[in-house]
Amino acid sequence: MRQRAQKIFRKLGYQKIMMMGILMIGLILYGFLVDSIRGNTYDINLFQLSSETIRSEKTVEDPIKTELERDRLAEEVAPSYQFIDEIADNQTAVVESLFGYLADAKAVPEEEGEERSSEAMMAQLREDLRLMETSENGLRLTDEMLDALLSLSNNSLVDVQEELERLLESYLEEPIRVEGVARIRTEIEQDIRRSEQIPDNVVLAAVTIGRFGIIPTEQVNEELTAGQIEQVRNSVEPTRILQGQVLVQEGQVVDREVYRQLELAGMTEDQRNYKPLLGLLIFVVIAMGLMMAVVSRSQKDDRGKITEVMVMIVVIAIALALMKLIYAVSDNFELVIAFIFPSALAGMLVRLLVNERAAVYVTILISAAAGIMLQSGYSSSLQVDVALYILLGGLAAIYLIDRDGGHGRLMQISLAVAGVNALFVAFYLLIGQTQYSWSEIGFYFTAAIVSGLMSGALAIGMLPFFESAFGMLSTMRLIELSNPNHPLLKKILMETPGTYHHSLMVANLADASCEAIGANGLLARVGCYYHDIGKTKQPQFFIENQVNIENPHDRLPPEKSRDIILAHGAQGAEMLRKYKMPKEIVDVAAQHHGTSLLKFFYYKAKETVPDIKEESFRYIGPKPQTKEIAIVCIADSLEAAVRSMKEPTSEKIKKLVDAIVEDKLKDGQFEECDISLKELKKVKAVMCETLNGIFHSRIEYPKETN
Repeated sequence: MRQRAQKIFRKLGYQKIMMMGILMIGLILYGFLVDSIRGNTYDINLFQLSSETIRSEKTVEDPIKTELERDRLAEEVAPSYQFIDEIADNQTAVVESLFGYLADAKAVPEEEGEERSSEAMMAQLREDLRLMETSENGLRLTDEMLDALLSLSNNSLVDVQEELERLLESYLEEPIRVEGVARIRTEIEQDIRRSEQIPDNVVLAAVTIGRFGIIPTEQVNEELTAGQIEQVRNSVEPTRILQGQVLVQEGQVVDREVYRQLELAGMTEDQRNYKPLLGLLIFVVIAMGLMMAVVSRSQKDDRGKITEVMVMIVVIAIALALMKLIYAVSDNFELVIAFIFPSALAGMLVRLLVNERAAVYVTILISAAAGIMLQSGYSSSLQVDVALYILLGGLAAIYLIDRDGGHGRLMQISLAVAGVNALFVAFYLLIGQTQYSWSEIGFYFTAAIVSGLMSGALAIGMLPFFESAFGMLSTMRLIELSNPNHPLLKKILMETPGTYHHSLMVANLADASCEAIGANGLLARVGCYYHDIGKTKQPQFFIENQVNIENPHDRLPPEKSRDIILAHGAQGAEMLRKYKMPKEIVDVAAQHHGTSLLKFFYYKAKETVPDIKEESFRYIGPKPQTKEIAIVCIADSLEAAVRSMKEPTSEKIKKLVDAIVEDKLKDGQFEECDISLKELKKVKAVMCETLNGIFHSRIEYPKETN
């Protein structure tokens, strides 16, 4: 499912998906609230009280709603594409013709009997290439490019031709759509620049020819697409007014919407009042705009922002569904049962899964929606008391949640929310002019306490489902994983105490560095605790665990030592997967070495096998995919290096930090994550400061003489 979501993300892009998410919020709000703002005035005679309850006498289709549904589904039909096999052959034939013209221009006619001048060759070549230059794509080769090509020997020219044809065939045999042409042209350009078959002086010409050769191989099949749209439209079940459906209750006033339904049922007709709908639309637009502003301030990457939006959508939908349930049964009670709604649920979930700013926004939105939906009596305006009740309870939970809490802490917060709710109920009862019995007062205070406790209980119960569905790792879950009593952490401590201490040191460096650049420091810290768990497989082969024992690598060939060292990342990731650890933690174990080179054993092996391949001594990777893992990668190498340093000073530490970061940059270890050079500069400064704080106060004590 996650792979499918990633595929959709790549296809549509951040902007489209974000707009779809914001629009979904609007549709959900509008859909849940629209019934609450409609007037309940129905009658067989327009604007008059109905003398009886009127039900539809037959099932009839509502053509307007049916057509809207058909249009909506028709707009969602993706175009059908058709792959054209001949394009690859045509483009390679064009390249073949181009190089044929080059060969012809270089050839010396028999009647001339001497080498042709460059002007003559260029004139003939320009004449031959005229059609290509005026084609749809327009091959544009400068005189310098043509001179470079003409300067090649015939054999070199053939090599360039064959290489270009090979590359074009490899790319054009795959489906390419119009929107993907630019990306494929960039890829073939990179391949051409890396090719050893193409001399440096003709690279620009080869790139121009290669990019010219890439054109779409897939085209929209208009006929098939139209057929699919028609099929989808025909498959839509008509929206119907069902037989026996109540159209108007006795004593109610008939409005225009009811009149229209009565007309469809063969009874009468009416028009609908659109003012409340327009007012609700304005509210929805405001909500969508605020959400866009909240998401735009997030420090996450595009994919992270989309995940945050999806979480907010689901939380809002759940809260609105609970409101709808309460609203559905409210007519059976004389009291205001809206106070039983879990006021802090939405705020708690969004605070734990997203951030505080988003949680405040969702709480305000839910409270406003509750004021609209949970109306009591015959009021059609905003129910301010219910809105304030949910707003204050939600804000109390948001600002009481911190990074140091767990499930127990969340229940304590729920008790605090219950207290806030009870205080608001006291305010509500005291400020009102209504006289309440003791049973009614008891009901309202009980509802307030149940609301607070239910908020925490539901949040705890729902968190695992959100984490699983959206691949998220909440602060609460990270705190639980950092508990030293966790079985895996106890395993590391008992079996590899040196690695355990190393992990703590790396965690301190990574946490501080992540906080400095706005990354998730807690995630980096917890990931460090587990990143070397693979060393528990063979702990004695890692130097931090070699206390008072001989280094076993001294008795092994470098290839064997290499296999043991390189395996610990993959083995650790596999162990974490077996324990069903979060993907983010598994990724730290798998990626914290990237594809870096195991230099010591590589050079040791090279002493006996000079032509040994460097790739065989590199970690399998992948390279760090996030800022947090990139920082862990630096901290891991740095801690090990500083630990082996004699008499570390501030200057030595700074040089070491600079050297390690520079080495990883040159080795391309940060190519697949979005950490910037500016952020790396901050990371280096924080790591130097942290290490100086550890080592600067050490005092060299005199050695004992006994």
